[in-house]
Amino acid sequence: MGIFGKSFSEKVQEAVDIINKSGLGVENLRAKIEGKVVTLEGLADSMEAKGRAMLEFNKMVNTENTINRIQVKAEAKAPTPPGATLPGPAAATDYEIYEVKPGDTLGHIAQRFYGKASLYPKIFEANRDVLTNPDLIKVGQKLKIPRLK
Repeated sequence: MGIFGKSFSEKVQEAVDIINKSGLGVENLRAKIEGKVVTLEGLADSMEAKGRAMLEFNKMVNTENTINRIQVKAEAKAPTPPGATLPGPAAATDYEIYEVKPGDTLGHIAQRFYGKASLYPKIFEANRDVLTNPDLIKVGQKLKIPRLK
């Protein structure tokens, strides 16, 4: 502890510990710190739990940027009836393609498609193959926009 209170890394670790014990539906939450940028990793029961963990972390720690790399557990599916066909991993009806325009952000795109800018992580997660940071999208990129269920 410094003379002015807890260090940034101590605050981050304390927040991670609180969230791990909180019963929010996130397991093995951990944080990687680079300067004042924190990357959260772990395993969440659902997208809602993932979002709640990020929200609670940001209430406790003031960062320059918090990157949410918490993975969501694969949801258990009902058994497939005999003779039924399984859809492909990303059937054409599961998402649509959007080409990034000048001035776009994932928040603006989420607002346009979902009516809520705060749903941008859904777009980011669907495009992890082409995006490494939700704040770094490029004009002309073609992004998958998952349909809300």
